[in-house]
Amino acid sequence: MPQKVLITAGAAGIGREFARAFAATGAKIFVCDIDNEALTAIAKEIPGLVAKRCDMAVRAEIEKMVPSAAEALGGIDVLINNAGVAGMTLPVDQYPPDDWDKVMAINLTGMFDVTRLAIPYLKESEAGVIINMSSIAGRFGFANRSPYAATKWGVIGFTKTLAVELGAWGIRANAIAPGQVEGDRIQRVFQGRAQLSGKSLKEVQDESFAYTSIKKFVDPKDIAALAVFLASPAGKTISGQVIPIDSDRQHA
Repeated sequence: MPQKVLITAGAAGIGREFARAFAATGAKIFVCDIDNEALTAIAKEIPGLVAKRCDMAVRAEIEKMVPSAAEALGGIDVLINNAGVAGMTLPVDQYPPDDWDKVMAINLTGMFDVTRLAIPYLKESEAGVIINMSSIAGRFGFANRSPYAATKWGVIGFTKTLAVELGAWGIRANAIAPGQVEGDRIQRVFQGRAQLSGKSLKEVQDESFAYTSIKKFVDPKDIAALAVFLASPAGKTISGQVIPIDSDRQHA
């Protein structure tokens, strides 16, 4: 039987790679996203994929989206909580409280809402899987990225708790902690750091790579391949883990 996979923020970036990778296994896929153009594009790219708009900061939309996904798929076997925002690059004493609230709402509260609503369907699955996207920011403190780091640490605590609570139903929960992922988001982060520090973009990037053994950005396709492995029978006894995919990031 094909896996039934729900991916939040699944129309672009890492989320799109998740959808492509699971589609290659024959899975049935439902993606939600806030980007209407990206939703239209991925629905055209992957035959049979169901794509719907959902704002992860709005609980009422999530409460409609998850049952809709379960109905479209015929249940849920795999939940990938990918939705998240980076927030601003500012020190804590200058950080706008409204933006702090926005990062918390999407990165942590939205994940909680999707998960709590998906759990009844996952309990009906023969092999339920939850994969939550954390970050190297969930393993180290990062100057000028306080809400992002706080939420990504929170994701790890949430994931470990899910593993303990849901193991009795055979549901596995793990977190993936990527490092510097190739794409527009990391470039925006570097630009924010450069602006705040007065350094050049190249200086900021070189400093960041100084902390890694492999001086390359993480390929989103590799993150998707890891998720497919974790959701497969090969990962049937892996739960409650935080798995870095970060070019061997040593410290911050």
